[in-house]
Amino acid sequence: MFEKYMVTGGKMRSRKISWGLALSALGIAAVAAGPTEAQEAAPPACATPVAPTGELAPWTTPFQLQAAGSEASISSASLPIGRAARLTLLPTPEVRYPLRPEKPGGSVSHGGLVRIDIREAGAYRVALDSAAWIDVVRDEQAARSTAHGHGPNCTGIRKMVDYSLTPGPYILQISANGQPEMTVLLARLP
Repeated sequence: MFEKYMVTGGKMRSRKISWGLALSALGIAAVAAGPTEAQEAAPPACATPVAPTGELAPWTTPFQLQAAGSEASISSASLPIGRAARLTLLPTPEVRYPLRPEKPGGSVSHGGLVRIDIREAGAYRVALDSAAWIDVVRDEQAARSTAHGHGPNCTGIRKMVDYSLTPGPYILQISANGQPEMTVLLARLP
């Protein structure tokens, strides 16, 4: 028990409150407040995959693509807008990134480089089936992401990152991937 003092009518009086009662009141207040925004519900279990729609629809028909290990070999690793690729990555120590990734991954992770050519200024989305780190690089500068989040439930899209890009060539740097393959999609947003 602890004592709580209060002043009433000019006199200080002592009230004893049990710890159990005080903690119960706190518990009720916490339940009444509800979940916080930082807490997320677990994604639903998927009995069957769901095909994404709209700009993400090409996700279900990826083509095979070998990631490049350096800028010198990137010409053969091009990802067109509106296409998905099943990308074969390299062990991280074999990749020469033009800009050091913020999260490069360790010696047992995988990564690579992919060329993307932007013809029209606008908003673009990179969708991944993993939690790999990505950077969109041009002139040794990383483009700043404008949004990021999870893909639609049960589609296989784990991560999406949006960018506002201007016309020109870019390098999509992929790093810190746990597996030697991944699916990636580049989509123009409406």
